Amino acid sequence: MRRRTLLKAGLVLPFVPYALAFNRSALAWTGSSHGAAAAPRAIDATWPATDQWERLRKQVGDRLLKLQSPFAADAPKAARAEAIAHLGNPFYLGDQPALTQTSGWFGAWTSQPSPYAVAAESTADVVAAVNFAREQRLRLVVKGGGHSYQGTSNAAASLLVWTRRLRQITLHDDFVGQGCSGKHAPQHAVSLGAGCLWIDAYDAVTTQAARYVQGGGCTTVGVAGLIQSGGFGSFSKAFGTAASNLIEAEVVTADGKVLIANACTNADLFWGLKGGGGGSLGIITRVTLRTFDLPDIFGGVGGHIKAPDEASFQALIAQTVRFYAEALCNPHWGEQMSLREGNTLAISMVFQGLSKEEAEATWAPFKDWLARHPAYVIVEPIAALAISARHFWDATFFREHAPRFIADDDREGAPPSHMVWAGDRGQVGWYIHAYQSVWLPGNLLATDQQVRLVKALFEASQHEDVGLHFNKGLFGAPDDARARARDTATNPQVADAFALAIVGTSGAPAFPGMPGAKIDADKARRDVDNVGRATAPLRGLGTGLGSYVSESDYFLADWQHAFWGVNHTRLVSVKRRYDPTNLFNVHHGVGSTVD
Repeated sequence: MRRRTLLKAGLVLPFVPYALAFNRSALAWTGSSHGAAAAPRAIDATWPATDQWERLRKQVGDRLLKLQSPFAADAPKAARAEAIAHLGNPFYLGDQPALTQTSGWFGAWTSQPSPYAVAAESTADVVAAVNFAREQRLRLVVKGGGHSYQGTSNAAASLLVWTRRLRQITLHDDFVGQGCSGKHAPQHAVSLGAGCLWIDAYDAVTTQAARYVQGGGCTTVGVAGLIQSGGFGSFSKAFGTAASNLIEAEVVTADGKVLIANACTNADLFWGLKGGGGGSLGIITRVTLRTFDLPDIFGGVGGHIKAPDEASFQALIAQTVRFYAEALCNPHWGEQMSLREGNTLAISMVFQGLSKEEAEATWAPFKDWLARHPAYVIVEPIAALAISARHFWDATFFREHAPRFIADDDREGAPPSHMVWAGDRGQVGWYIHAYQSVWLPGNLLATDQQVRLVKALFEASQHEDVGLHFNKGLFGAPDDARARARDTATNPQVADAFALAIVGTSGAPAFPGMPGAKIDADKARRDVDNVGRATAPLRGLGTGLGSYVSESDYFLADWQHAFWGVNHTRLVSVKRRYDPTNLFNVHHGVGSTVD
């Protein structure tokens, strides 16, 4: 269940002193190729004028919030104490409009609250905020789950549209999108407010209704943000990406209109929302996703193997690649393996559509190979676990039977369904040093290409840990899942990639003003260098290999191609139509002028 994320760079980054750290996401734009756009003004004590804020307050009432970080020098002591007590709880961070799930990125940005937020409880609240930002020429930022690694869900001196309170969930047995009657057959679906987290969706769809919806692996990620980024979960190799399973969205566009987007109505906007990147085309207030029949069993296989020397580790990698190509590159298997410091292989795979016995039989040849090579140290034996699929996100079940796999929302009165995988706790509030990802083409699994792949993986692992996220590539997935992915804005490489390789490093939480926060600049610089050295041989495996928009390098130079490939040109056209003045402007977003 462990979702490990890592980090990039091949360039030397200047260290920005912590006391002077800034949020590059908040830089103003100077114009746009999409049309005339006045430069936004920073919110300050005199702008907008008091009477303008009162006008907005009359529209949204007490949902207009004045924000302050709990770590600000003049923050109430009680607020600071509460924040320190719950700093390791991602649900707490997600419920704070002044905080983010990532506290910053070395040399790039640090978490900064907006001075004001509209805590939207209806689509009308979002419309009011969008109209106000457009009319007052304000920088606008959108946050749901707040998981953006690149800081796109926060910016100093901006107006925040906080969608966390939009959490209505409706299950459908026969959903047909607006304008699609007679064109599309009714289907099982679920409608989710933009403020829902994936654990909310899984609890309603799987635990309660015994259906399956494709969402994210980390349970505290926001529903709307994941879909707009493409969206991978543990079982994407079977069911496709979250974006490819979007049926319909309700969207507030830059002109303040509320549009329905689906395959029959505003189809170009619908396509762009499926993987075109969050915060670029409009503000989603509701999504409707197809649901699937729930498999009987979900399970996992874990293990940890240490090689005695480098030559043995390279042989272990070669055997792992062969085994994956022959036995695991199919819809049954997802999640990851990691090549780690000390020449070790960590296995953290999940499966669906198999019994525990069938899963064990699948891994028997790999275990036999290890038995024939006793020099390898079995740090953790390879073992399978399986449960009823209906309990896979059932917090009550895990608390009773396997509490070590989860961490609870420890606040009084927290929803009983709230849990996060224990392996994801390392990301809570983390401060990223470097981060990079590369999609690895499926043709590298061909017998005559495996030597190249193994050599590159070994070389990479000698500089930094390498995570192979097999669920984040659709090579080996069913044809229909791959076809749906090709009908999204995500880089088409995803349909032909067998994995997303992720390399990265991070430090402890370092929110500005947080007691004890310390950024180790020397270590961060070393990490930047190591991640760049590790990623270089992986990028050398192909020409123009893409990167996943949600898990990528802040400093990536060719991000338009890396994120969207040939789809970028079409995305720019959609941007021009629905946001000609570039109101929605984020770092590395379509049409972005934010540096």
